Amino acid sequence: MNNHINIIGVLTSGGDAPGMNAAIRAVTRAAISQGIRVKAIYRGYKGLIDGEIKEFSSQDVSGIIQRGGTIIKSARCTEFQTPEGRRKAYQTILKEQIDALIVIGGDGTFTGGRLFAQEYDIPVIGLPGTIDNDLWGTDATIGYDTSLSTITECIDKLRDTATSHERVFLVEVMGRYAGFLTLNAAIAGGCEAAIIPERASVKEQIEDAIGNGRRKSKNSSIVLVQEHAVEGGAATVAQMIEKVHPEYSTRVTVLGHLQRGGSPTAYDRILASRLGVAAIQALLDGQRNVMIGIQNDDIVLVPLSKAIHQKKDIKEDSWEALQTLSI
Repeated sequence: MNNHINIIGVLTSGGDAPGMNAAIRAVTRAAISQGIRVKAIYRGYKGLIDGEIKEFSSQDVSGIIQRGGTIIKSARCTEFQTPEGRRKAYQTILKEQIDALIVIGGDGTFTGGRLFAQEYDIPVIGLPGTIDNDLWGTDATIGYDTSLSTITECIDKLRDTATSHERVFLVEVMGRYAGFLTLNAAIAGGCEAAIIPERASVKEQIEDAIGNGRRKSKNSSIVLVQEHAVEGGAATVAQMIEKVHPEYSTRVTVLGHLQRGGSPTAYDRILASRLGVAAIQALLDGQRNVMIGIQNDDIVLVPLSKAIHQKKDIKEDSWEALQTLSI
């Protein structure tokens, strides 16, 4: 029994994340194994509005588990934010005879999917695909582990230069408005400090960073700066440091979209595969408007409203670990 789910649509929306292809593969093959047809929607909600759709077979997702990005492309779509845009999208749903949607992305993707589900009574299942790891209700999001590894590798390379010069190296890290990537990359990279939005005073965080370097009796440090911790990001922090501590020379590195690319780690491939299979099972069980997440290595179903609106907190012990290990 499949609760009248004969055809599903799958799309990726918002920023790409390593492991999205693994999720597309898992969704497609799990659905086909249950006798459900799969229609891939290209370029996210824009493709749903424009009818840019192709039916996928198992062969269409062969050889993609190791690829970064998303083979069905992604796009941000302001038109879908309007009632008229969503009405056009629903016409595509009717034309393609799609019974349910699986959307892979982050906060914006889930917000659009939830609203669409409410307006047109169509089951929507969300898979958390974002490097930011900022969705409530899941310990990890697809792409986070890969991005964390990429940032750590960049820090390791910068360390070689940092030890050769008496400078403060400021590395700007993505993360939307959350500091998970920044904090954990700082721990993994052995950095002196992480400047994140969750801590109120940027000035105090800077003083901590400089203090950590002094306690080590050295003039070179690597400090990670979350892109939205302060307006202007790492460049602003560099100016603040040089104004208060003119004895320090600063260098800024913005990693940018390097953080999103690359072949997904084994963890992200496994996570995406498990969540993708669980999404199909959730539909078969009659679930709708939920995110498939992972907690303590167990699959969980989280209402989209909670995943979107509840704030995911930084682990205090992680922050304390960085403070302790950076002295």
